[in-house]
Amino acid sequence: MILPSNRLAREQSPYLLQHAHNPVDWFPWGEEAFQKARQERKPILLSIGYSTCHWCHVMERESFENMEVARFLNAHYVSIKVDREERPDVDRIYMFFAQATSGGGGWPLNCFLTPDLKPFYAGTYFPPEERYGRPSFLAVLEHIHNLWQQQSDKIGQSARQMHERLAEAVGGAPDTTARLSPAVLERAGAQLQQGYDEIHGGFGGPPKFPHPCQPLFLLRYAQRFHDSAAIQRVLHTCDCMAAGGIHDQLGGGFARYAVDAEWLVPHFEKMLYDNAQLVELYLDALLLSGEPRHAAVVRDILAYLARDMTHPAGGFFSAEDADSEGHEGKFYCWTRAELARLLSPEEFNVVVACYGITEAGNFTDHSRPDPLPGQNILYLANSAIPSSDLPLLQSAQAKMFRERSRRVRPHRDDKILASWNGLMLGALARAGVVLREDSYLAAAEKNLAFLRTELWDETTRTLSHRWRDGRRDSVQLLSAYAFLLHGVLQLYESTLKPAHLEFALALAETMVTRFYDPEHGGFWQSSPDTSDLILRMKESHDSAEPAGNSVAILGLLKLAAITDRADFKQAAEKSLQLFAELAIRQPQAVPFLLGAVDFGLDAPVRLVVAGDPAAPSTRALLHAIHSVYRPNKVVLGTAGPVEPFARTLPLKDNQPTAYLCVGHTCDLPLTDPQELKKRVMN
Repeated sequence: MILPSNRLAREQSPYLLQHAHNPVDWFPWGEEAFQKARQERKPILLSIGYSTCHWCHVMERESFENMEVARFLNAHYVSIKVDREERPDVDRIYMFFAQATSGGGGWPLNCFLTPDLKPFYAGTYFPPEERYGRPSFLAVLEHIHNLWQQQSDKIGQSARQMHERLAEAVGGAPDTTARLSPAVLERAGAQLQQGYDEIHGGFGGPPKFPHPCQPLFLLRYAQRFHDSAAIQRVLHTCDCMAAGGIHDQLGGGFARYAVDAEWLVPHFEKMLYDNAQLVELYLDALLLSGEPRHAAVVRDILAYLARDMTHPAGGFFSAEDADSEGHEGKFYCWTRAELARLLSPEEFNVVVACYGITEAGNFTDHSRPDPLPGQNILYLANSAIPSSDLPLLQSAQAKMFRERSRRVRPHRDDKILASWNGLMLGALARAGVVLREDSYLAAAEKNLAFLRTELWDETTRTLSHRWRDGRRDSVQLLSAYAFLLHGVLQLYESTLKPAHLEFALALAETMVTRFYDPEHGGFWQSSPDTSDLILRMKESHDSAEPAGNSVAILGLLKLAAITDRADFKQAAEKSLQLFAELAIRQPQAVPFLLGAVDFGLDAPVRLVVAGDPAAPSTRALLHAIHSVYRPNKVVLGTAGPVEPFARTLPLKDNQPTAYLCVGHTCDLPLTDPQELKKRVMN
């Protein structure tokens, strides 16, 4: 039976639509809910999650579909649902409160607010009955209701005081005594390696997240300080992740994290931002190792995204769920019996040996009282398959993939976000030039064309954050501008098309105008005309996604080097100073920002390529440049809004020509790709 819909049925967010038939009288984030809370003097339950969040589904099934819970909420609270991917600015404010008051966070985030939106209590998942050391959700609701009835004025006063402390914490001036130097990077590199798992790779214990920002910085650090051990640790981590269950061995792409040290048991949801950053990591691994297996992982991720995560017009969807048919991992797992039925005896034996298939299985969905028995996650238990068995393995994989494709797929969150698409755009463009795959560059061009058509307003020069089913939102977020700037710059450096550089400048100019704090430096995460936020925050921590500030700073430094825009460089350097003390004190929180520090410490090498960008010989020079691991470089042409000196550099012998320049000094011009590659390496 389908219950009557609530207000969320009018929304675009797949997460909100999932709750559109709950008996809870949900409101979307907005003035209608705020006004009701003020008029009726009721506390607000703000529940934040996202559509592919496993524990969000569990809590919905257990609590938000429960009539007793719904009746209590509807009588005593104003209930608001927020998609944290659509409104990360809202999420970060209340997650900041949750982490400050409880020391932890995560999704679903359930935060209790006064009618003026100030938080006074927060938690994550609450079970339907007391367990896991947590009270039942209904008990929490009843307790807070009773407190509100007896002490609402006291709760309001306490919430206002906490709000003042939070505002002080996010609005401070920079520590002008903090100095960023190579020594800061050296200490950070050593500290980030302290949690290295010598056996299974990765940094830190379970649950294990790839956190691509961290190994990406460690490779920069290793090059600057000639630390070959750090490179090997990152390469080992890449190999362990690629062999593990976190990597979809049949369909490609990576899950969000593994619950164990071995990378075996994933939390099966797949996020666009993770896979975009992992493309970058495996490209760097390829450049440093020369191993084809690292290129194979890049191709594997991009094949998955092209097949399952791309809108026909070119945008990239956001995520895929961990659950299907109510069970986590059901789409991905196999029993020994079903493989025996599907495969020939010879294929079956090879698959059992390769993927570690057992009767008991290696995965149990502990979130359900009725877990499926004998479930096997595929992982490379044995990578030394004899070459004579490879045809059997390949035929078995084809059968398994076809069979899996007939299963009920996990839910796909099909909204298209400017921020995450920016990350993917850059990774795809870079993969195209490094691997010499025209299809990747074509997909990157198509993606940018989609974003410019559907999310960019040329008249107002503003960028919306979300598009779905022909409709875009009006939310203005730093991460949208910064991440897309990052991607467009990588596409420009891969193609040298002046139009891409012109668009990068437009993005950067609007980003600085809307979000930059000229007094203290740094960028606010939301536009000053955003009226529904109790705090303006400067996002500083690089977590699963890099922080908007980190990406904005590196983007402006690169753009300044390409265009000689002193205003961009000044804004970036002032912003680095704002976060300098954090980078020194807590480097594990800001690995992407440390990459920007690394870039900004020295004058970057400029690789200037004169010639028609579409000419095969020009593209050969670009491939030579990008096939060397040298992160502190920029690549530019001689046309369009590039810095004046680059425009004076001529062709040599009427052929496309490359110059390696620092300041106003350039090496001798080169037309041979192999000679250029050697020059870039030195």
